[in-house]
Amino acid sequence: MGSSILNVGQSALAAAQAGLTTTAHNIANANTPGYSRQIVIQKSAGSQDMGFGYIGKGTEVAEVQRVYSDLLNERVNQAQSSSSQLQTYFNQISQINNQFGSSTAGLSPTLQSFFNGIQDLASNPTSGATRQAALSSAETLAARFQSLDGQLRDVASGVNSQIVSTVDSINVYAQQIATLNDAIEKAQGGVDGQVSNDLLDQRDYAVAQLSQQVKASVVKQGNSYNVFIGNGQPLVVGAKPTTLVAVNSTTDPGQMSVGYVSNGKQIPLAENSLTGGSLGGLIQFRNETLNVAQNSLGRIAVTLAMTFNAQHQLGQDQNGAIGGNFFVAASPLVQPASSNDKTSAAGISATITDPSKLTTSDYKLQFVGGNYVVTRMSDNAQLYSDTTFPTGANVIEGVTLSLDSGSFSEGDQFVIRPTANGASGFSVAIKDTAKIAAAAPIRTSAGSSNTGTGRISAGSVNAPPPIDANLQQPVSINFTSATDYDIVDPSNGAVLTSGTYTEGADISFNGWTVQISGAPATGDSFSIGPNTNGTGDPRNATALAQLQSAKLLGNGTVSYQGAYAQLVATVGNKTSELDATSKAENEYLTQATNAQQAESGVNLDEEATNLLRYQQAYQAAGKVMQTTSELFQLLLSLGGN
Repeated sequence: MGSSILNVGQSALAAAQAGLTTTAHNIANANTPGYSRQIVIQKSAGSQDMGFGYIGKGTEVAEVQRVYSDLLNERVNQAQSSSSQLQTYFNQISQINNQFGSSTAGLSPTLQSFFNGIQDLASNPTSGATRQAALSSAETLAARFQSLDGQLRDVASGVNSQIVSTVDSINVYAQQIATLNDAIEKAQGGVDGQVSNDLLDQRDYAVAQLSQQVKASVVKQGNSYNVFIGNGQPLVVGAKPTTLVAVNSTTDPGQMSVGYVSNGKQIPLAENSLTGGSLGGLIQFRNETLNVAQNSLGRIAVTLAMTFNAQHQLGQDQNGAIGGNFFVAASPLVQPASSNDKTSAAGISATITDPSKLTTSDYKLQFVGGNYVVTRMSDNAQLYSDTTFPTGANVIEGVTLSLDSGSFSEGDQFVIRPTANGASGFSVAIKDTAKIAAAAPIRTSAGSSNTGTGRISAGSVNAPPPIDANLQQPVSINFTSATDYDIVDPSNGAVLTSGTYTEGADISFNGWTVQISGAPATGDSFSIGPNTNGTGDPRNATALAQLQSAKLLGNGTVSYQGAYAQLVATVGNKTSELDATSKAENEYLTQATNAQQAESGVNLDEEATNLLRYQQAYQAAGKVMQTTSELFQLLLSLGGN
């Protein structure tokens, strides 16, 4: 009996000691990230049939179990991934929002100042100071376009750097998880088959840290974690991690993308397969906001340059010459994929033919299954698919493509970015104020001997340039009756064309248009000819100033200022949306974390109670052993007598 009582007491003492040690371990790791509290699971050691009944044999420690919930932990990881993505996106877009939304550093005040300068020029076209001010305001506008674009490119460079850093972090966590998988499997193969709870915690914490970088999902295989990222790319399988690499995009060398290493080769991953976490936020920001903002700014710059140039070319400068380009408009950016067949070496170019149709999207041209396929990348809409190269105007909205050299091979692709370089390539083409074409190249007048009440307008040059070669040929509109007229070459009296008069109706010839009002009499004449000594003529400057309010973008739906306001509003609204959703997701993350910690976290008050409980159990077990010892000694003393 003494031996039986001693064994029972010893088992109770060992169980209490295990409880004390585990409680102390919990207290020591109360602030250890990723630690789950542990509890001692006891079970009865059974009983022995003594004939008169069963006598218990004490207790034994079945296992030291960590308090852990797969469901709660998965919720935390999912919330962490989503929160990190939204917060990263918000942090990045806030930079752009601050740039574009500034009342002083944005484009709006500079654009307004430029057109104020053009309006002043229209008011005083002969003033050298006014001309210089107009040219200086143009230079300032070009500098602002370039500055804003430069800031966007700085942000893009920062995104590239963060992608590289994030990929490095993902690789570190992948290696940790793979190493811990191996250690856990080896521990599981021990004599008792038990796994270290601390190793399990370390692995779960590594997965949680990975979830901050990219969306991670876990599939258990035995005691190992197989980890997949994004939309299913394997990252860790057993003890083998996949190494990710940051590589230059196949279609944009200045843009970092993500790939993985297989058999020594770098294989790019589709960007839409990498979601969640900081990496997902960076990629989403770049594709949905950064590139669009750069394209939007470039679209304004290209359209302004091309439409202003078109009107400027309809004017006449102070030297009497027809106006040239006022601004330099950037050409579309065409980027061949690095994977294109080098033997066929297809080369294409793109030209903007209708700036009013330009969008803020990029486009992809692929050669697939014998067809040329054009896709708008903003919504993946297919714009063209045929066996012939898309040479038609505006197959890509506002852009015409041409095949310059070589031929396409299966799988070849090009990315066309019509306005990506629009802002960076925007500059002033003229440096001499005398070359500002403020005047119109034609002048009209009524015959001095006219007897009717007819009046002729100042006339305008027909768009688009290049202007008619015969624009400045002197002609006369001679009325043969009150309702009929001939257009005559005054040098030889030859009739060039005839028409019927309608008051106020357009009369167009040789690239110009005039209107005659009133009631001309038979024999009345009106002259149209070159605008000699027209330095004080402001007609073309007035037409240039009117471009400010003209709806020249978005298929004729919005002005320059309106397009920029749309850009500012789009970025601002997205920033506000992300701010709200990010805060909501952070709140959900807090709730999920609190729920997980309520289940698995260490509560020091509870552990203090456990200490007292196990201490009392230890003391009681010691008392049992002391009593057993005293009884044994008593038996020995009785035997001696």
